[in-house]
Amino acid sequence: MITFRSVRKAVFSPTVIYILRCIIGFSAGYFLMLTFPRFDLFWALLSIVLVISPEGKDSKRLSMERVKANLIGAFSGFLPIYLPLGTYYKVLAGITLAAILCRLFNLLTVARTAVVAIIIILIEKPNDGFMAPVDRFLSVLAGCLIGLLITLITAYIIKFAYKRILMVEYKLLK
Repeated sequence: MITFRSVRKAVFSPTVIYILRCIIGFSAGYFLMLTFPRFDLFWALLSIVLVISPEGKDSKRLSMERVKANLIGAFSGFLPIYLPLGTYYKVLAGITLAAILCRLFNLLTVARTAVVAIIIILIEKPNDGFMAPVDRFLSVLAGCLIGLLITLITAYIIKFAYKRILMVEYKLLK
């Protein structure tokens, strides 16, 4: 038998919420890619999806931690860009720096997000030009902020809608 409670639980399940956030995030990133084709916004799209968390209760906290880790990774990838080293050694330096910074900021559980940001920034395609890593850094930063905004705004809307539905349900069952 279908009850108000079972419908409410299904609609507000962490899976449905995660799917909704990912669809919104992907749509926002894809729209930006189409609107500004001159910029390498694929990396923003990737960062948006990386920041959005599938966990239910801790999604805001985890998204914040992923943004911080992504920023640490972007910073750690940006610093060794102009060192007179090969790409392989720059990535190793970035990973080392990111791991140390994640440990210092108690974010080691999301350090893999930082490593992804390093790889995005430092692995250059041939003919990308001198400014490509800077563009990728800015793209990752924009993606992080968009992903975080999506998480925070949807959390507010979901909380508001959940309370409203509980009130309606309570009135109908009275």
